[in-house]
Amino acid sequence: MTQTFLHVDMDAFFTSVEQHDHPELRGRPVVVGSPPDQRGVVAAASYEARKFGIHSAMPSREAGRLCPGAVFITPNGGRYQEVSDVIMKILERFTPLIEPVSIDEAFLDVTGAKKLFGSGAEIARKIKTAIKRETGLTASVGVASNKFLAKIASDLEKPDGLTVVPEGAEKVKKFLAPMPVGRIWGVGEVTERVLATAGIRTIGDLQVASRTRLSDLFGAAVVDDLVSLANGEDSRAIELDRDEKSISREHTFAEDVDSPETIENVLRELVDDVASRLRTDGKQALLARLKLRWRGFKTITRQRPFPSPCCDDFSLREMALTLFREQDLIKPVRLVGFGVGRLTAIGAASSQLSLFEQKPENQNRKEALSRAMDSIRHRFSDSKMVRPASIMKTSD
Repeated sequence: MTQTFLHVDMDAFFTSVEQHDHPELRGRPVVVGSPPDQRGVVAAASYEARKFGIHSAMPSREAGRLCPGAVFITPNGGRYQEVSDVIMKILERFTPLIEPVSIDEAFLDVTGAKKLFGSGAEIARKIKTAIKRETGLTASVGVASNKFLAKIASDLEKPDGLTVVPEGAEKVKKFLAPMPVGRIWGVGEVTERVLATAGIRTIGDLQVASRTRLSDLFGAAVVDDLVSLANGEDSRAIELDRDEKSISREHTFAEDVDSPETIENVLRELVDDVASRLRTDGKQALLARLKLRWRGFKTITRQRPFPSPCCDDFSLREMALTLFREQDLIKPVRLVGFGVGRLTAIGAASSQLSLFEQKPENQNRKEALSRAMDSIRHRFSDSKMVRPASIMKTSD
């Protein structure tokens, strides 16, 4: 039986929920995010607002300038999650093979459901009808033989679209050929510019390009994936257990900050939050990453591996402050962020250490103290509690 995947993507989800709950907003440009007179960004824009050039991640002040008549609404995460839960339960009626990608989109493998519910297109129509009936919202669905093609298809006829990708290698290539190369996963603005300088602007151009020529531009390993996707080939299955590959936290200052002390204080809070999340998830990190955004929105990242897997407040904080202090503050800082990657389960990480890499007793003490502080925080929920660093200092 031919494999059939769906990609279900809600249309302008956050703003659609707001327009559904508040009928007076229907037909008006709606922006979910920070008010235009405050520091912050757009989380979502209704289709009416998009006509003015407003899009997600845009500074709210710029959105307000583009459309002074737009209605700005503070995000209501609880309500959006509530609607998302209803949608996911609808999807579960058709198949257990569901891979949520975010709060408003998911991949489905409906290969085994076709005997019960009909073709992929018929299942897509039934899902769209159920979502509309039970939430009042519309979804766009792509139907294809793999996840990559389904994802592309769901975006072609928004809003309220349904696109079925033709089957067969040659038909798939023809379907993809006219599209810009930027449609391919992993092809961002930089890669797209490099391809354009080589005369490759469409997926069709990429399909017929010389592999030798592409390897000169990107390297053989990258080219294999690039060409496979250009030809509509994607062997990935539904991921039922999507382990988090990174954990990060960010803070945007109300006003640009040029005081290293102020930034470091915020950074410590972010680090402690990340470290606590690591321990809650039973994970350790092998990589640390610092993010800074200057006035003017230029963003830099700095990363470095840890000497050994860790999840304690002290090791993470030391690494974060080291990365920060090595960076010259060329401009006032708008945003600071800290994250960790290359996560492993705590047991697995420990078992991979060689005889000469066993955790020093001091690190075991740090982890134990960090966990003790987690328990105290949870018990008393006191944000003014003494930081672990000061306690550790007195005990060393």
